[in-house]
Amino acid sequence: MSFKNLNLNTPLYNALDDLGFTDPTPIQEEAFNVVASGKDVVGIAQTGTGKTYAYMLPILKNLPFSKQENPRVMVLVPTRELVVQVVEEIEKLTKYINVRVLGVYGGVNINTQRQAVAQGLDIVVATPGRLFDLAVSHVLPLKSIQKMVIDEVDVMLDLGFRHQLLNIFDILPERRQNIMFSATMTDDIDELITGFFINPEKITIAVSGTPLENISQERYDVPNFYTKVNLLEHLLSDKESFNKVLIFVAYKKMADLLFDKIEALFPNESCVIHSNKTQNYRLRSIEQFREGTNRLLITTDVMARGLDIDHISHVINFDTPHFPENYMHRIGRTGRAEREGQALLFSTPAEQEWVTEIENLMQMEIPLMAIPESVEISTELIEEERPQHKERNNPIKRDEDAAGPAFHEKKEKNKKENLGGSYRREIVKKYKKPLTRGDKNYNKRNKKK
Repeated sequence: MSFKNLNLNTPLYNALDDLGFTDPTPIQEEAFNVVASGKDVVGIAQTGTGKTYAYMLPILKNLPFSKQENPRVMVLVPTRELVVQVVEEIEKLTKYINVRVLGVYGGVNINTQRQAVAQGLDIVVATPGRLFDLAVSHVLPLKSIQKMVIDEVDVMLDLGFRHQLLNIFDILPERRQNIMFSATMTDDIDELITGFFINPEKITIAVSGTPLENISQERYDVPNFYTKVNLLEHLLSDKESFNKVLIFVAYKKMADLLFDKIEALFPNESCVIHSNKTQNYRLRSIEQFREGTNRLLITTDVMARGLDIDHISHVINFDTPHFPENYMHRIGRTGRAEREGQALLFSTPAEQEWVTEIENLMQMEIPLMAIPESVEISTELIEEERPQHKERNNPIKRDEDAAGPAFHEKKEKNKKENLGGSYRREIVKKYKKPLTRGDKNYNKRNKKK
């Protein structure tokens, strides 16, 4: 099946021709007619299968020209990078269509975005928090929204956006089309669908644990961090094969530490992004990696979902993710658009349990490779790998040691009743207490007696 069978209009066909796309992916083919019909839709498909075009093509086909200022289509995504990417993809599709698209997200000046909104728009792409801020300040009215798309909804819920999503639902028009796309289906997502969707049609292309056939996988059992660095140096020395490499690490501190090591080994070839980096730095790093200025990009799982960067030769899991689904999302950054890709997994002895969970999810074993003889096995450990020594003379607190009432008698001076200052006591003795607060003559009468 080709895009010609989807009965698109000429401007969209021209845009697809410019992009070099001829055949839709399975999710694009299955979702097109359902989304175009106006029904509520829930699409479940692996990352990297073209979900953005799956909902945008039918929406753009049926979106008439309008001069109204308020948006008619709203797309919610979990991260700022995804906002930028989705806006870019929509702009590619609307090259020959007069459609106004705007992306809004946190971390930048909201007043600039207010001015942009005031110019009028047809499609708004946003993170939930910033969209809600603009909506409640009456800068961005949502009364004209006809179609609401939630992309990567499982990530939104993982990131704690549930409250913002519910608030946004409350201020949207009741009559609208709801479109939701995700790589996984969870109980939280099902609850969201039940509460706000009307008889949605579900489209499932592949379960989240199905590995893409065009991604080859290998793993290495590595004892510690510095041996991983040595193995990484050995692999990355083959610059012809490892020409565009995305390296995932567990957390921000690890990302910065690894970046320092790799930058010393391969100067000016790497960049790093994580949530502590500024928005401009993150976007610049992604652009340099996309254009090939930097061969290596080190990142946390902030990059594991939704971002589409072409021709990534390898995804290297420098550590083993705690959740097997995260492994699937990571390796989905390579082998996109049916190209060949390679994924490598480094695992320490402490991470073997998570390797087993990943293999159980995929229902396959990842081939184990031997560490090359030229790779030095380091004995040096980073702080997180060193054994934790408990203080011998500081026993674990037991229940019987729990705090209770004081076990000693009070000192004599602390048993005295607090009667107030001595001046107050002398005044009371001399003048007595008046019968009422306003009886000013009471003291005079008692004085005469």
